Amino acid sequence: MPTDLTLDDFLAEAKTFLDDHAEARPEEKFVWGEGSDRVGLLDEKSAEEEAREISDAKEWKATEFDAGFGWIVGPEEYGGRALPRSHQRAYDGLRSGYAVPSQQPFGIGLGMVAPTILAHGIPHVKDRYLRAMYRGDIVGCQLFSEPVAGSDLAGIQTRAERDGDEWHVTGQKVWTSGAQYSDIGEIITRTSPDKPKHKSLTMFVVDMKAPGVEVRPLRQMTGGASFNEVFFEEVVVHDSHRLGDVDEGWTVALTTLMNERAAIGGGIAGASMSSSRLIELAHHLGIGRDPIVRQQLADAYVRAAVARFTNLRAMARIRAGQLPGPEMSIAKLALTQNLQHVADTLAGILGPRLVADSGEWGMYAMSEIVLGVPGMRVAGGTDEVMRNIVGERVLGLPKEPRVDDKAPGTNRAETASTAQ
Repeated sequence: MPTDLTLDDFLAEAKTFLDDHAEARPEEKFVWGEGSDRVGLLDEKSAEEEAREISDAKEWKATEFDAGFGWIVGPEEYGGRALPRSHQRAYDGLRSGYAVPSQQPFGIGLGMVAPTILAHGIPHVKDRYLRAMYRGDIVGCQLFSEPVAGSDLAGIQTRAERDGDEWHVTGQKVWTSGAQYSDIGEIITRTSPDKPKHKSLTMFVVDMKAPGVEVRPLRQMTGGASFNEVFFEEVVVHDSHRLGDVDEGWTVALTTLMNERAAIGGGIAGASMSSSRLIELAHHLGIGRDPIVRQQLADAYVRAAVARFTNLRAMARIRAGQLPGPEMSIAKLALTQNLQHVADTLAGILGPRLVADSGEWGMYAMSEIVLGVPGMRVAGGTDEVMRNIVGERVLGLPKEPRVDDKAPGTNRAETASTAQ
């Protein structure tokens, strides 16, 4: 690890780079009735908007990486700078003051897939994909959830059959974000159907452009199509692209799941529906001094503040080099419960305005929040699964009774699937 670059020198270098390649972000102040009133929880864009966002994101990511700021903490052999996490935090804080393209298309790949490749891939696979992912040359997605398995990740049916140095993958995945523009995917498969379900899973990196891969968009009740179902028909994957040992994919999956919950629970989902926006809505409708409404608004503010501080504590563990733990399930559960509270408050305040579009700014648009919350309560593991994990692994409560006897001693709460 380099020791001759002080944090001050690093920040000076970073500021010079940002000044040369981006404009300072203008101060934004929310004013009711001005600008867009979109407040959706899910990323919903037209094909043209999506293509433009990806192009801009890739261009910026390449520029950032080539200047030495694309993977600040990463190993040097894979394109990183091997600097302390304090340097990454400092850079992120500095960059937030500049108007740079959204990096949303890389969220899953860099937040969940890349850490798993780094932890479990062979050197050849790490060298092939990590540099390209952090430079923005390729995009990754996560292929866990299935229509039948539900929240029981260990119950997946997609199978991988070995043929020498190759595997043939056949099956279906669902709720996969970004599959339509991804280059690679991290997929969990069943490789030994005769073994207990937790001991018969194997993970791979799969080419999303390979013959036999078909991506179909899923239309949501919000009107958008942020997720996909993905079909695999005899898709060939080389054994070098296996992550971890054969039939030991459960351990590999947990690496991804904990990073996923860290990304979702500690993320900014729902930030567009801030407490201040709720307060402005109440004032606009002339009910800002109603004692019941005021209590609801205060409750929303307190919930958000508590969740924020809890997330900061959990993220501090990750920045200190520790793996995400079960506390991320608390963060994920707090996020969805807070969003549900916001949705309930909106329904009470807006009434018919929430379901009938009168054309008034900021009214019917709130329906995107209400319709998006159910999806958030499934993404990254359902609320029920999160409660089991918190109860069993944080509070030490007895494990939930099992519903099968194929894998003695396993933890039902740990069979959490994800809606990516």
